[in-house]
Amino acid sequence: MFQNSGLILAASSSNSGKTTLSLGLQRLLLRRGLEVAPAKCGPDYIDPAFHAVASGRASLNLDPFAMSSDDLRIRAANQMAKADMLFVEGVMGLFDGAAKGRGSTADLARHLKLPTVLVLDVKGQAQTAAAIAHGIRSFDPDIEIAGVVLNRVGSMAHEALLRESFDQVDIPIIGAVRASDKLALPSRHLGLVQAGEHPELDAQIDAIADHMAPDVDLDKLLSLTNGSADHLADLQGEKPAKQLPPLGRHIAIARDEAFAFLYPHLVTDWKEQGADISFFSPLADEAPDPEADAIYLPGGYPELHLEALDAAQSFRRAMGKAHDDGLCIYGECGGYMMLGEAIIDANGISHPGLDLLPVTTSFASPKLKLGYRQLVPVGGYPWSMSLLAHEFHYSQEPGMNQDPEPTARLFHASNASGKQLPDMGHQVGNTFGSYAHVIAPA
Repeated sequence: MFQNSGLILAASSSNSGKTTLSLGLQRLLLRRGLEVAPAKCGPDYIDPAFHAVASGRASLNLDPFAMSSDDLRIRAANQMAKADMLFVEGVMGLFDGAAKGRGSTADLARHLKLPTVLVLDVKGQAQTAAAIAHGIRSFDPDIEIAGVVLNRVGSMAHEALLRESFDQVDIPIIGAVRASDKLALPSRHLGLVQAGEHPELDAQIDAIADHMAPDVDLDKLLSLTNGSADHLADLQGEKPAKQLPPLGRHIAIARDEAFAFLYPHLVTDWKEQGADISFFSPLADEAPDPEADAIYLPGGYPELHLEALDAAQSFRRAMGKAHDDGLCIYGECGGYMMLGEAIIDANGISHPGLDLLPVTTSFASPKLKLGYRQLVPVGGYPWSMSLLAHEFHYSQEPGMNQDPEPTARLFHASNASGKQLPDMGHQVGNTFGSYAHVIAPA
């Protein structure tokens, strides 16, 4: 019987087609009649939403930088409960991560002890692909390379050369997927265009699966992974030791295309700790639940919906009243931008924020800021403990040299290596925000 299976789909580099192949494989396994429990390595908000469409089940972030080894295994075990396979999509290249590779796909593979299937983009190479795979396998013998999926194969002759070379290094080929420009997924500045913005996404995933089906040996994949997650099954039902405390007893969370970057594990953890959760849409001009004692504006793309947010007067009035009433209001990245005085778009036009924090953010001169962050709350709010987080944005805070009273910065910050960074975010009364996406207590 096929059960307690697990794998990590990794790649030799970014832009190898890993996400596209991940979606196609999940859909092919679903067609085979298997229940697939998807997960994503690291702080990615976008890919998990695609996983949910491909597999029919909610995905989960497993972050080996911010989560302990025990908590990673517990979260993985609970994710695969009542499923046949835990399917984890990696991030970037297999060994690419923060300081000393912490947070990489290989780091996660060591914690979970699952077989790794390696995606290789073989366009423009033949026998060298086997040498790359052999080198990756030799680099860390603790990582089990169960097999490879060759992507963007040019012809039958090309495939024959590849298969001959992989026989020499004794690494199974699970698939040799033909090149096709039709499989590309559209992207923007923070990654793929969100799943909710694809009206035909389900059909596109079917097309990806149809294209891959003749080129992938599912029987070989299943034989190489069957029972590989047996060691996680005994942890099902346990709770992670490090859970972020809830912001309140009833947390109203903004959720729509402008505010979509929400870690699923936070909602699960807050519910397990007794908090009630409700959702509202600023884009639909909805107000937070009046029974809520805390409001959370996650990150997302408010810059793409500024006119609709300008017109959302019910939402704006409710947020102003919540601030005046002293409710806990917390915003991250896009939510932080919305809490500010103004958002300047790429054309230099200023749009009003909620004016709850003394900050203006701008896309007029975009510059990428990216990386893990170690945070210490300046005043002990909205959390009292040290935190691990991630920062990823192109907007800037121009002219922020002084913080007028009674405003204070929210976090002391350092990067993944411990190098001190400028303090982040702001707090005014019980309203807080920063660019950092908090993942877990340190």
